[in-house]
Amino acid sequence: MADQLLIEIRVRPNASRNKVGGTVGDPPRLVVAVQAPAVDGKANEAVVKELAKAFDIRARDFTIVFGELGRDKRLLVSGDLNQLKMKYEELQQTATLQQRLDL
Repeated sequence: MADQLLIEIRVRPNASRNKVGGTVGDPPRLVVAVQAPAVDGKANEAVVKELAKAFDIRARDFTIVFGELGRDKRLLVSGDLNQLKMKYEELQQTATLQQRLDL
């Protein structure tokens, strides 16, 4: 059985492009921007696909456990716990210039 990591994210639907990186809020949540609208679960599907690309694992390794209908979500990620933690921290550190200016 694979280990699981609980991650917290903030979704930005209707973005100009798909991107994973940076943090927002307190406690810090990973920002996931997707072009898909927040309608009929399209944004959730896009979020899982983008996270799968960012973590370099399969989309089915992600499970939304909280926030199915909101912007703030908690997801369980299955895989090698050490690699997942390192990648999660790396993605949180990759803030865009605009996010740095907003601080």
